[in-house]
Amino acid sequence: MTAEPRDLMQAAADVARKAGDVALDFFRSGIAVDTKSDGTPVTVADRTAEWTARQWLEERFPEDGILGEEFGETRPGAKRRWILDPIDGTKTFIRGVPLWGTLVAVAEGERILAGAAYFPAVNEMLVASPGLGCFWNDSATRVSPQDTLSQAVVLITDERFLQAPQRGAAWRELSRQAAISRTWGDCYGYLLVATGRAEAMVDEALSPWDAAALQPIIEEAGGVFTDWKGVRTAFGGDGIATNAALAARVREVLGAGGRS
Repeated sequence: MTAEPRDLMQAAADVARKAGDVALDFFRSGIAVDTKSDGTPVTVADRTAEWTARQWLEERFPEDGILGEEFGETRPGAKRRWILDPIDGTKTFIRGVPLWGTLVAVAEGERILAGAAYFPAVNEMLVASPGLGCFWNDSATRVSPQDTLSQAVVLITDERFLQAPQRGAAWRELSRQAAISRTWGDCYGYLLVATGRAEAMVDEALSPWDAAALQPIIEEAGGVFTDWKGVRTAFGGDGIATNAALAARVREVLGAGGRS
């Protein structure tokens, strides 16, 4: 069905909230944890939240494709598709830490039309669409204007994820030069960049469902989102999100490519 960008943005926020609230019902409830074939954890909360999102989308956008972390792809040939991560930060969720989120994006090919990131346990929502801005709990938000790395906050999910030795060394150098280095990671780190509370968030491995919602959020908040080659994409397999003022400097220290 045809939908205007603002309608898609609202739909992304609505389905993210619906799925996130389902996940929240399981939070800190002592649920069992299974291990997927790739060694990562999954719970009934992940599966139920994604299934809820899929049902919601099937009712409203029956011709669209859906790609989700837990249940794969539906209608892969569809012109438009929804990309879902029901719980980004499952390890955080399992530990009872509230810094996890539900991510929803809608795309045509690799062009992201809208993205939403909902953080149920801390009651924060980010939603954005190209040309329409980025909104944090219904108010426009912007990245930090900080232009001095020695005064910046830089973030990573877990330094141990940096398997390439040169990337580990590059992160440690960035961390050394920054004012504060923290592992407020997964999607929560991108929330902090988009709302001006941190200047950089680094990830070595990102699946499409991890990154698709975050690209428009960072960009519409005035920031820069690229892969480690410096390419402006949510489908590069890794990611660096920064404010605009430190975009070039952070990528220089990390040995990442220039903005593209």
